[in-house]
Amino acid sequence: MQALFYLDINNNSSQEMIERFCENFPPPPKTRSFLLKLVNGVIAAKPEIDSLIERFSKNWQISRMSFVDRNVLRIAVYEMLFCPDIPSKVTINEAVDVGKKFGSEESGAFINGIIDSIRIAIERKEIAIKDSPTSDHPI
Repeated sequence: MQALFYLDINNNSSQEMIERFCENFPPPPKTRSFLLKLVNGVIAAKPEIDSLIERFSKNWQISRMSFVDRNVLRIAVYEMLFCPDIPSKVTINEAVDVGKKFGSEESGAFINGIIDSIRIAIERKEIAIKDSPTSDHPI
């Protein structure tokens, strides 16, 4: 979330900015590849992810959401769409916890409501789980 927050607040999601983030806030070696998969995946699928978030957020535009909330939501939606090996319940719990830790008092409930609605739509096959948009790109 912090990497996406950094890119979002700087309005620059270039590989150079991702590298700069990793230099200034080095992720543990064991988690670096997963962090890059999530960040690059969210960036690659951002239009689709943002569209889904807005569709399920009941009158909230992504641009009006806090930086924390929208980036937590982006990661959670990416995981639910493109990481079928991560259980939805785990994704939701982590998103709510991160939202509570870094967001406002309302962030946990706000994030939970949107993500759970998306989860239900995925389970009903109203939204398809896909191959990762970064699967042909090296991390």
